[in-house]
Amino acid sequence: MTTSHSHASAAPPASETGNKAAPTAPAGSGRSEWSIIAGLLPYVWEYRGRVAVALLFLVTAKLANVSVPLLMKEIVDGLDPRHAMLAVPVALLAAYGLLRFSTTLFNELRDVVFVRVVQRAIRRVALSVFRHLHSLSLRFHLDRQTGGMTRDIERGTRGMSTLLSYLIFSILPVILEFALVAAVLLAKFDWRFAAVTFVAVAAYIGYTFFISEWRIEIRKRANELDSKANTRAIDSLLNYETVKYFGNEEFEARRYDENLQSYESAAVRNEMSLGLLNIGQSLIIAAAVTALMFLAAEGVANKTLTLGDLVLVNALLIQLYVPLNFLGMVYREIKQSLADMDRMFTLLGHNLEVRDKPGAPDLPSGPLAVEFRDVDFHYDPARQILHGVSFTIPAGSRVAVVGHSGSGKSTLARLLYRFYDVTSGAVMIGGIDQREVTQRSLRGAIGIVPQDTVLFNDSIRYNIRYGRTDASDAEVEEAARAAQIHTFVESLPQKYESTVGERGLKLSGGEKQRVAIARAILKNPRILIFDEATSALDSETERSIQEELGRIALGRTTLVIAHRLSTIMDADQILVMDAGRIVERGTHRELLEAEGQYAQMWALQQEEAEAEGAERPAV
Repeated sequence: MTTSHSHASAAPPASETGNKAAPTAPAGSGRSEWSIIAGLLPYVWEYRGRVAVALLFLVTAKLANVSVPLLMKEIVDGLDPRHAMLAVPVALLAAYGLLRFSTTLFNELRDVVFVRVVQRAIRRVALSVFRHLHSLSLRFHLDRQTGGMTRDIERGTRGMSTLLSYLIFSILPVILEFALVAAVLLAKFDWRFAAVTFVAVAAYIGYTFFISEWRIEIRKRANELDSKANTRAIDSLLNYETVKYFGNEEFEARRYDENLQSYESAAVRNEMSLGLLNIGQSLIIAAAVTALMFLAAEGVANKTLTLGDLVLVNALLIQLYVPLNFLGMVYREIKQSLADMDRMFTLLGHNLEVRDKPGAPDLPSGPLAVEFRDVDFHYDPARQILHGVSFTIPAGSRVAVVGHSGSGKSTLARLLYRFYDVTSGAVMIGGIDQREVTQRSLRGAIGIVPQDTVLFNDSIRYNIRYGRTDASDAEVEEAARAAQIHTFVESLPQKYESTVGERGLKLSGGEKQRVAIARAILKNPRILIFDEATSALDSETERSIQEELGRIALGRTTLVIAHRLSTIMDADQILVMDAGRIVERGTHRELLEAEGQYAQMWALQQEEAEAEGAERPAV
């Protein structure tokens, strides 16, 4: 597989012309190729001094390269007995060796100077994409396919390296070398030499471009299938436990193999088209070499050309053949790189659904009240989630939200975090519309313990410290004690350095939940959200955690989304949601006395608790 490399001008032998390039990403946005190239210019312009020096080395290397055949002609003619030379042309031989060395020297110096430009551009663009992906809304990340997206970024950064190197160090040298060779042929030989050369070059370029355009479509298809197979594999591995639960290992393997089989067919077609391209290119070059060598040999026989002229023509043709042969690969690589980068830049082109207003201030310090003011919201216009939701959580008080699954409870937390903007109405924080302050300050003031805790594949210490990355080890351990997980961590062989596995799979649900609680405690936020925070805990652990949650919530504005009503009995206010609307509100006692939905839910859960207690065997 051909990838970009630092020696962009090092021409491969003829047999390598058909090296398979990395798969081409299908066009992501339909933007023009020139606009993609223009998008790279700011990154190159930052190092314009280095680029200028690299170009100077490039021109010097090419002048030395074309001078080699000219010097070789003089050496051959100087050694011809007919010229009655009495000594070996030592100076010419020394100059020949120096020019040969100079060609390599200046090519290497060029690459050394330019590598900083390429790597810095890759770093800056990759960082821009990474930051942009984190700035996109939750909607984008719920719809994304991680495997395919990571391939797009990988190909895009690799394509940048290829494009920058080839545009500056392959296309320009080919043009320069062709111009120099054509000038020598016109100056030293009759017009037929230049005519054959021009016709061969035109035919070669035309054939290469025509076949390569056809091949690119084949590669695009292969690339799509490659991304699809990769997405399928990653999705299956991420859901390892589900696959095992249902014994579907062979089912997953068959689905993966179906994608691989389709990619195999596309790859075979790609290789066959590559063979056709190489055969045609070789035929054009061979015909041109034969014609020019015939003309040169005829001139030597007629004594209009010297033996040195024959050597000169042969050497010039070889030097012209190498960059021409390389040009076919360069064209394919550049087209591939542009397509790869288009997919990556398409990610950058995703508009921010939630963005800060220009000049937005940070959220002011101090206690914060929360108010949902007549909020309507939908993820999809065809299905509205919230209908005119209004409630207030005074600073330092605790409000709980209950309701059946799908009633819109968790959507409240997502809106409070401003993962989405409300469709209508407003979410007020400290009396300020959350859209008027920076997202960073807003989210910095809120801590959440989610229902589904996802951890990084790193140590327990790292995952807890993620709540406040500058926290000391002592502060991390103090938060762990508060979350009732310190004793468990200390019992592990590696203690706080124990890794939790991908998505925290090495920990139980309750252990993951306690890590999430410790993380929220460490953040020390002014607003707390508990989204069914103890749902994965057993009753005994839940009681101790609830006491701790109650302690850390003191003085903080707290929103509790709960399923177990027993955990929110002491809330200052309880909201009952149904189908996106608040249908009841009041304290625990008031709602029981109202004998509405809350009272029914309470009675049902009490019956379930009594039944569970009756089934528990006596100790």
